[in-house]
Amino acid sequence: MIMCREATRLMSLKQDKTLSFREKASLGFHLSMCGACRACARQFDLLHKIGSHHPASPDKPYSDSDPYEPR
Repeated sequence: MIMCREATRLMSLKQDKTLSFREKASLGFHLSMCGACRACARQFDLLHKIGSHHPASPDKPYSDSDPYEPR
């Protein structure tokens, strides 16, 4: 079984790429046993969701009318 530090690393990695089957299984098993890491995973997911809707997120280029665009 992986420890919380490795689970956190996998949660972060999951936001950027698809995990391997082994990584998914290890993380899933750990999350089934660890309430603190389940809460952390929900926070990672929420932050990723919020960040993906921000006008300056990498998958959404700046527009001419973007108030957050650096000058």
